[in-house]
Amino acid sequence: MTTARHIVALLQSHVAGDEERFLSVATQLAAHEARQGHGKLAQQLQELIAVAKSRTADTNRAVGRAVPMAQPRGELATLLAARYSETRLSSMVMGAELQGRLQRVLSEQRQRERLRSRGLGPRRKLLLVGPPGSGKTMTAAALAGELKLPLFTVLYDGLIGKMMGETASRLRLIFEAITTQRGVYFFDEFDAIGAQRASPNDVGEIRRVLNSFLQFLENDSSDSLIIAATNHPELLDRALFRRFDDVIQYGAPTPDIMQGIVQAHLVTFETAGLEWASILNTAEGLSPAEIARAADEAAKASVISGSNEITTDVLVAALRERRAATL
Repeated sequence: MTTARHIVALLQSHVAGDEERFLSVATQLAAHEARQGHGKLAQQLQELIAVAKSRTADTNRAVGRAVPMAQPRGELATLLAARYSETRLSSMVMGAELQGRLQRVLSEQRQRERLRSRGLGPRRKLLLVGPPGSGKTMTAAALAGELKLPLFTVLYDGLIGKMMGETASRLRLIFEAITTQRGVYFFDEFDAIGAQRASPNDVGEIRRVLNSFLQFLENDSSDSLIIAATNHPELLDRALFRRFDDVIQYGAPTPDIMQGIVQAHLVTFETAGLEWASILNTAEGLSPAEIARAADEAAKASVISGSNEITTDVLVAALRERRAATL
């Protein structure tokens, strides 16, 4: 039965084009066969996995990504963290509406030249709004992974300067990079620079930074995606919202999504005996990230105990532990 689950997971990841998950499940299958005493088969699987990883690496070196990445240098290196993302939308469990909106972004990006030939532009300036752990950061990584674009994350400790004018000057460097290097540029915790200009704690420097950002964003006509994310939309200046092509909301997970997250993380384990009513009741109120972490903790407990079955008690205990950690 376990081998059958591995085969299903392998096919699912292959169909989804999720190379990382495919290799991960294959590695688990090899380990399972080794535990069953099938040493020769396990060795064959491990050798094939090694060849697959080698060919993937060779392909990436020879063919490269859709957009080559120039590592930030000089002062820009203190403002942007650059990497390629292996995350895909198939790695995320989400509702149909959210999935449809993200697929629309991808579709427009992939056909941007066709749109521009008719005087239209693709969505590429996105504001993601939702509570912590709801999937905003993962979305930025998934869009970069799907489009094979480098992911650049803005580093606020390097951006926010002490001297008047420093931050706006550094912000200009980032937008110059946005123009010259196509990629996904991610402003996490965006309220750090997008706070309302009329707020009681407003100071002149923050107001100048926000005005600079609004101007840079308004004038940007590059091919890059600019993604900002916030847990506190009420703190953002209202002028920001109309500068983005799309404002995408992330909410609390529904029971179906909660169950989907657990099943996705435990796909190679035996879960037929789980009591979902108890599990979903315990998971209520937790973010998708917390539920995923609890599922991973339950999986580790199962592996350490030498079992391949996930029990309701172990999973519920992991969920309760995550809840306690968030208080």
